[in-house]
Amino acid sequence: MKLTMTRRFLMASAITFTALAVSSPLSSVVAQDKPVIRMSTPASETDQRSVALSTVFGPAISEFATYQPHYNASLVPQGSELEAIAAGDLEMSITSAQELANFLPEFSIFATGYVHRSAQHQVNVFNDPMMDPLKAKVESELGVKLLAVMYLGKRHVNLRFPRSEKNVMTPADLAGVNLRMPGSDAWQFLGRAIGANPTPMAFTEIYTGLQTGSVDGQDNPLPTVVDAKFYEVTKQVSLTAHLVDLNYVAFSKAVWDKLSPEQQAAVQKAAEDAAQSGREGQLKKEDELVAFLTEQGLEVYEPDLNAFRTHVQAQYVGSEFAKAWPEGLLDKINALAD
Repeated sequence: MKLTMTRRFLMASAITFTALAVSSPLSSVVAQDKPVIRMSTPASETDQRSVALSTVFGPAISEFATYQPHYNASLVPQGSELEAIAAGDLEMSITSAQELANFLPEFSIFATGYVHRSAQHQVNVFNDPMMDPLKAKVESELGVKLLAVMYLGKRHVNLRFPRSEKNVMTPADLAGVNLRMPGSDAWQFLGRAIGANPTPMAFTEIYTGLQTGSVDGQDNPLPTVVDAKFYEVTKQVSLTAHLVDLNYVAFSKAVWDKLSPEQQAAVQKAAEDAAQSGREGQLKKEDELVAFLTEQGLEVYEPDLNAFRTHVQAQYVGSEFAKAWPEGLLDKINALAD
């Protein structure tokens, strides 16, 4: 997306969200000693990211700001958080590489299958100097400061079919499967890369979609499968691990610039500590959930990961997404693998 298009889009979004701010008391920060830092997320209150931000981030900034989380996309519609921050109607969110890629195509590299290899690899990449130009571009073009990287987990394929009906061992086994994926181009490309027919659908609609057969499956980390109770309406999980998924802690640059240096340092550390807490919680939870899902009657198994990895990486070579990647960036990412 060109810079002029990005700014024009955000200006239009700003008008929309400003209009909402006039009519919605939730969009107004009440005059008081402490500013309110509203965080909007489509995740639930029990999600590891939500828990970490509430128990670590919020208390850490409580001396000079009030942390106010809003869950289940109850404040800002899913996918609109970046525009809301740009419009000055939201202070904070967690955002995906896929969402950032809608504005800055180079971020699609972080949404590519099998690029990140682990949670620690994500941290190594985010903290490396190679990220500085990308972070600066997010600030200058979107008015968003990326504070930390949060581990969302390894995404797997979760289907409503029993394994006897659909045994997913290679990408060819996903042919014709309507797999719910978020609607961005980056997500849709990844869905096709793993062999499925990607179907856009809001997160809040997935459970009903699986229940009614509007979609055949969805892809998410195991903690999300359990937290959102997708196991109630599915029969199997193929541990494809096609994406070691992440979110960035996104903070309003305008709000950041109004903080003192000491407050900025506190916010930065609070975000990093919350990300670490969430990371540890998510990794522990992942280790425990295979047994839980099996107890619920789901078939959980590992497919031919080499077949998936080889196929997916080949889909990205020469694609429009790869054209947007800064030269040499993929090699630098690979070099930081732990």
